[in-house]
Amino acid sequence: MTHPFSAPETKVTAPEANEAHFDLMLAFEAYKATNEQRLGEIERRAADPLTQEKLARLDAALDSQKARLDAHVAKSRRPALGGAPEQRSGAALEHGDAFSAYVRTGESGGLKALEAKALSVGSGADGGYLVPAETEHEIGRRLTQLSPIRALASVRTIGSGTYKKPFMKSGPVAGWAAETAARPQTDSPVLAELAFPAMELYAMPAATQALLDNAQVNLEEWIAGEVDSAFADQEGAAFVNGDGVAKPKGFLAYTKVAESAWTWDKVGYVASGVSGGFPATNPSDPLVDLVYALKGGYRQNASFVLNRRTQAAVRKLKDESGDYLWAPPAVAGQGASLMGFPVAESEDMPDIAADAFSIAFGDFRRFYLVVDRAGVRVLRDPYSAKPYVLFYTTKRVGGGIQDFDAAKLLKFAAS
Repeated sequence: MTHPFSAPETKVTAPEANEAHFDLMLAFEAYKATNEQRLGEIERRAADPLTQEKLARLDAALDSQKARLDAHVAKSRRPALGGAPEQRSGAALEHGDAFSAYVRTGESGGLKALEAKALSVGSGADGGYLVPAETEHEIGRRLTQLSPIRALASVRTIGSGTYKKPFMKSGPVAGWAAETAARPQTDSPVLAELAFPAMELYAMPAATQALLDNAQVNLEEWIAGEVDSAFADQEGAAFVNGDGVAKPKGFLAYTKVAESAWTWDKVGYVASGVSGGFPATNPSDPLVDLVYALKGGYRQNASFVLNRRTQAAVRKLKDESGDYLWAPPAVAGQGASLMGFPVAESEDMPDIAADAFSIAFGDFRRFYLVVDRAGVRVLRDPYSAKPYVLFYTTKRVGGGIQDFDAAKLLKFAAS
């Protein structure tokens, strides 16, 4: 069964996406040619400022073409909200009609009756009324497309305020013994309990009364579209850098140690060998060290996570054979790759700087857990911003590391 928050596996064949992919490939070929010219000039004397300027323009063009392609892919993958009316159950239609009446006019009697029937409390003081299930699932799908860490991580939906997960830090001691030799008693496994509380995330889109009176406007889809970007921005920042206070704890907020000193409940890192950059000789070596700091079982499904400015720096690197480490998508609908591994772009990752942890690499599905408490609530407020009607929309989200050995960081430092 497909999880409601999972990204659909849709083959993208839209002409706009194919055209954007073609333009991206052309831009990358021009970028490579200009970078080769720059490297040749450096070997002879110094890079021509005009060449540097041209490379910077091509770098920006690559980012623009990639963003254009990503937008077309996301649009083509976005499903219609809820399906046709005849495909929805009677309960779903009843909830949808009651919710539409509440949003358009403030009439809450239908939603009160539904939530009383479901033995749940849904009042203004409790934070509004639950949106229909189709709207909640659509918000989840859009967040998966917009929030890079959510798209990579494991996602659990819970009904309580906190998700608790036991994790075995070490198993029972085992060993070899001869057929008639004594078997000493083994040690017990060591378990740790991880707790992921769900914190409240909110957005407050505004609508005019003319919009609400327009029967042609699908208000469920309008709310989903209005809150997805706001939720995704806040989630993305929290999943990377959140301090765990009234928000999820980001993976960069945990204690970080050199990989040689790694222990459970800490995140291991590999140093680049140079403060604030890649080494001048064999600059790709730190990335190789980062990849192989991860155990083989995690590398199979691993991805790089970095922001676009770091990606621009990595784009210039080559391996010993002279091939570029970064490659654009092979076809429309796929993502860029680095050393053969997928690249996820997260603007909340830090830029390359002294002692910055600018690149993460790992199996994020095993590394990071996102917890969604079931239910998205909407409270209609026609008073606070007249003549506009505000819709205070809330959902509860938590997150944190669930397997500390499943990802590693690259620290731009001498050690």
